[in-house]
Amino acid sequence: MTDQNKFDSQKAPEPVGLYPHARRVGGLLFLSGVGPRERGAKDIPGVTLDGEGNITDYDIETQCHSVFKNVRYILEDAGSSWDKIVDVTVFLTNMKADFKTYNKIYAEYFKDNLPCRTTVEIKSLPTPIAIELKVIATI
Repeated sequence: MTDQNKFDSQKAPEPVGLYPHARRVGGLLFLSGVGPRERGAKDIPGVTLDGEGNITDYDIETQCHSVFKNVRYILEDAGSSWDKIVDVTVFLTNMKADFKTYNKIYAEYFKDNLPCRTTVEIKSLPTPIAIELKVIATI
């Protein structure tokens, strides 16, 4: 890549629009929204779709693990690491049903690093997923 301030991971899922996986500004790394999709795959971990692409069932636990894995890929490919995360914004499509499970899994991943966190419920995400993370880390 010619712009040394933009990063695209070869392990994380391809962006669904015109944006990099991450961008460095000074000593901070800003990640674009990261979901549970897998690079090069059409199936989404923890998601069952009908013939029209609508979610018929999903497993929030599987999606959480996949999202955290993708965040780690991007951080490491950009020269940062999990322990350098300073802020996390979490978007859930069903706070009432999913918060308890997500919060338990989040606590496992972040037990040694306590970044600031905001969790919000939204109606939908650009792909048929139930969780997306927006992360800021130092680099």
